[in-house]
Amino acid sequence: MNSTEFWKFISAALACTISLSKIGIPAVIAIYKSNYLLALLSSCSGAIFGTVVFTYLSAGLLKWWDKLKDKWFTSKHPKKIFTKSNRRVIRIKHRFGLTGIAILTPIFLSIPIGAFLAERFYKDKRKVITYLSISAIFWCFTLYFTFLFFYTSFKNLFN
Repeated sequence: MNSTEFWKFISAALACTISLSKIGIPAVIAIYKSNYLLALLSSCSGAIFGTVVFTYLSAGLLKWWDKLKDKWFTSKHPKKIFTKSNRRVIRIKHRFGLTGIAILTPIFLSIPIGAFLAERFYKDKRKVITYLSISAIFWCFTLYFTFLFFYTSFKNLFN
């Protein structure tokens, strides 16, 4: 693997660390076009890398926020205020759980937001990373072949 191929792989993988559906898979198709193995390898590795990084980053951010909250507020147990959005988030958490967050993350949410929500509600990092990674691999395959089908269809249509 020469340096050009290495940087192609890295740039495709980094595009998949943030969002698969909007940035990652279209970038992978633009870079690799018909090299299926490298395209899927770079997209899956980038998505898994993003899941691990953003899960640990979210855990650190949540710990920092809890310490900051304890320092700023004198009362240890402030009165909880249940708003309409709080109730909706809790209802979604109870109805769909970690599996629902994992399924929605690569498509509708981004990997950083999905990792943050999963870490916020479920503190078991191994479980969060496993669920999000399996979902990301599934969506990498699904989105790649879907986008590739439309890419080749439109390319043949205009040629």
